[in-house]
Amino acid sequence: MQQQQQRQQRFRQVLPWLRWGAVAFLSSLLILDFAFPPPLPKARDTSTLVVARDGTPLRAFADGDGVWRYPATPESVSPLYLQALLNYEDRHFYRHPGVNPWALLRAGGQWIRGGRIVSGGSTLTMQVARILDRHSRTPWGKLKQLLRALQLEAHLSKREILTLYLERAPFGGTIEGVEAASWAYLGKPASRLSRAEAALLAVLPQSPSRLRPDRHPEAARAARDKVLARMVGLGVWTKADADDARIEPVVARSLQPPLHAALLAERLRQTQPTVARIATTIDPGLQRTLEDRVAAYFSQLPERTSAALLVMDNASLEARAYIGSVEFGDKARLGHVDMVQAWRSPGSTLKPFLYGLALEDGLIHSESLLVDAPQSFGGYRPGNFDAAFNGPIGAAEALRLSLNVPAVDLLDRVGPARFSARLANGGIALKYPPGAKPNLAMILGGTGARLEDLVGAYSALNRGGVAGRVRYTQAEEKTERRILSPGAAWIVREVLEANPRPGYGQGAFDVGARPRVAWKTGTSYGFRDAWAVGSTRRYTVGVWVGRPDGTPLPGQYGAVTALPLMFETIDSLPRAPGDAVPQPPPATVAEAEICWPLGLPPETAAPRLCQRRMKAWTLDGAVPPTFAERDARLWNPGRESFRKDAKTGLRLSAECTKSHVAVEAEIARWPALASPWLPTQVRQESKLPPLSPDCAADGRDAGEELHIEGINERATLARAPGSSHGARLAVRALGTQARVQWLLDGRWIAETHGTQAFTRDYEETGEHTLTALADSGAWKQVRFSVLR
Repeated sequence: MQQQQQRQQRFRQVLPWLRWGAVAFLSSLLILDFAFPPPLPKARDTSTLVVARDGTPLRAFADGDGVWRYPATPESVSPLYLQALLNYEDRHFYRHPGVNPWALLRAGGQWIRGGRIVSGGSTLTMQVARILDRHSRTPWGKLKQLLRALQLEAHLSKREILTLYLERAPFGGTIEGVEAASWAYLGKPASRLSRAEAALLAVLPQSPSRLRPDRHPEAARAARDKVLARMVGLGVWTKADADDARIEPVVARSLQPPLHAALLAERLRQTQPTVARIATTIDPGLQRTLEDRVAAYFSQLPERTSAALLVMDNASLEARAYIGSVEFGDKARLGHVDMVQAWRSPGSTLKPFLYGLALEDGLIHSESLLVDAPQSFGGYRPGNFDAAFNGPIGAAEALRLSLNVPAVDLLDRVGPARFSARLANGGIALKYPPGAKPNLAMILGGTGARLEDLVGAYSALNRGGVAGRVRYTQAEEKTERRILSPGAAWIVREVLEANPRPGYGQGAFDVGARPRVAWKTGTSYGFRDAWAVGSTRRYTVGVWVGRPDGTPLPGQYGAVTALPLMFETIDSLPRAPGDAVPQPPPATVAEAEICWPLGLPPETAAPRLCQRRMKAWTLDGAVPPTFAERDARLWNPGRESFRKDAKTGLRLSAECTKSHVAVEAEIARWPALASPWLPTQVRQESKLPPLSPDCAADGRDAGEELHIEGINERATLARAPGSSHGARLAVRALGTQARVQWLLDGRWIAETHGTQAFTRDYEETGEHTLTALADSGAWKQVRFSVLR
C-alpha cells in the first residue's frame, strides 16, 4: 500500500512536466506546421485538359514543368483500379494516420535480414508526401517523409489524399496521374480499365522507367501478374478472373498527347487559364473524321492555303466539330491562326438575310420581278461575279444565282444602316474599314464577318428565324436572337433548299434520302475568301477557304472550293427521317398566283396584263407590285391605259381629225432595262401601239432611240491578214448623251458616254450579240459573226 502511494505521489510530481511536455511538443508541431506548410499544388501549377462531350481528351496542356497531368478523382476512375491500388499498395489506407508502423517495421526487418529492400513500408499518404516534397533516401529524408505524411493527414481528408495520388503518381516520362497514363498507354479513360489494365497501372508507379509498357513490355507483364496474384491471395478477385486477365497482352501506344480541335482548345484555355478540365461540346469521332477529311481535301491546294469548318447542332446550339485551320502547327499554311473566329469578307453570304428583310417589309414576294442589268446606284455600279447579266428574273432565282445587281437594288430600298443593325441584332457583328459606315457594297462582301457568326445566323432558317450563338462548352448559356420573322425564314429556306446541288439538276436524281439543305456560297473580291454555309433540320455547317494573310487565290471560289466539302460534311452527319421531308409553312405564309410584268395576281378582265404566270410565296398576305424604275421617265406606272381605234388598233390622242370608234385598252409594261432580254413578241405586247396618223402627238412615244455605228446587222468579222490580234472593231452609240453599257452575249465589256467610241479585239469565234444599253433605258442590239 505504501509503495502504491509513493508511485502515485511520484506520478503527481511528474504529471505537470508531462503536461508541459505535451503542450511544448504540440506547440512545436504547430509552429513547424506554420513555418513549413504542406506543399500542396496550386491551381496555376496544374496542367489543363480539354475534353470532348463524352470525356475523350482533345488536347492536353502541360504545366509549367512540362508535365502532362489530367484531372482524376476516386469516383472518375475504375473501381477495379482502386481495388488493385489499395490492396497492393496500402490495404490499411483508410485506417492509419498516414504512417503504418507495422509495415515500416516489416520492411526494415526484411532489409536487415536480406541486405536489400524486399517490400516497401510506405503508405499511399507517404508516397504523396514524397511526390509533393522530394527528399533524399537517407534516414533524415525518410523522417521528413513521415512528418509530411502526418501533416497531410492533419490537413486533408482521405479522399483528398487519394485524389492527389491519382493525379500525380509518376507513370514514366512526363506522364503523371492514372488518367493521363491510361490515355497515353492504353488510349482509353481510366474509368474503363479491365482487371489486367488496372493491375498494370497500379504497379507502374513503383518503377516507372523500368516498367514502362511501351519500352519494357515483358517487365511490365511480370509486375502486372504479381499484382494479379496478390489480388487472388487476398481474396479480392477470383482465380478465374485473374487467369482471364493474364491472357491479355501488354500492348502500349507510343506516348503522344492528344491533339484534336487544337485551336478551339487553345481558345478555351486562354479564357479559362486556371481550370484543370474543360468540357467541350465536340463530338470526338466526328472531329477526327473531319480533320482527316479537311487535311486530305486541301492537300492539293496551293501552299499557304488554309480552311475552317464548323458544325453546329441547331437544337442545342452546341458545336459538334471545330476546325480552325487545315493542319495545326503547319507554318506554311499559318496553321496557328484560327479562321473560325477571324474577320473575313463574307462575299454573298449575307444575301439571304437581305431578301428575308425585304419580304418582311412587303417589298417583294418570292417571285417578284427584278432586273439584272447594268444599273447605277448613286454612282455605284455593281456587276455580277461572271460579268454576265440575266435581264428580268424572279427574286427566288436571283437569290439562288447570287446575282449582285438585284441584291444591291434591294439593299438600296431597305437601307444599309438598317440592314446592318438587323444583322447585329441577330448575332452577325460586321466589321468595317476605319471610318467606313454601312453602304451598298456590304451586300457584296465590302465588310468583315466571322464564320462562327454566320453559322449561328444560318441556323435561324431552321429555327423559325431565331439565330443562336455557337456554344463550345457545356457550361455556356444558350444565347438566342431573332434575325428574321418565322415566315420570312421559312420562305428564304424554301428558296435555298430548291437550289439543286452542283451536278444534280432539279429532279434529275432521287436524293430523297439526303437531308434538305438551305445552302449559299460566297466569294470575296479578288478570290480572297471562299465560303459555303448550309443548314439542315438538325445541323448547320460553315466552311471557309483562303489564305490567312489575305493573298488572293485566283480561281478558288465558294462553289468550287468550299461547297463540295460542306456537302460531304452534311452527308456524313447523323440523319433522321424528317430531315428530307418538306416542312409546312407557318400561318403567315401563303401561296399565290402572280403575273409578270406587274407582279400582281392575274385579272380575269384583263388577260393581256398577264404575260407570264407563276406561283409565289407571300408573307402576311402582301403581294407587292414590281418596282417602278428609279427614273420615272422610263416606266411609270407599269400598268398604262390608252384609247385605240376599234378597227385599226392604232392609238388615239385627244385630238384627231377623223372620226374613230374608240375603245379603252391597257398594256403592262416591262421595266425598260429588261427590254434587251425579252422575246420580240413580249416586247411588242408591252409597247403602246403606234399613234394614228390623223391624231396630234400625245408625248407618249418612246424618247431616245439608239443606233450602233461601226457594224451592221449580220456582219461577219475576220482577223486582218498577218495580224497578231483578233478581229478589231470600233463602235459607238448614237442617239443619246447618257452613259452606255456595252454587253457581249449578255456579259459586260465596256462603258462609254454619249457618242464616245470604244475599240475591242474579238478573239471569240462564232455568232455573237452586241448590246448597247443607255441609262435612259434606250437600247440597241446587233448580231454578227467572227470567223476562225
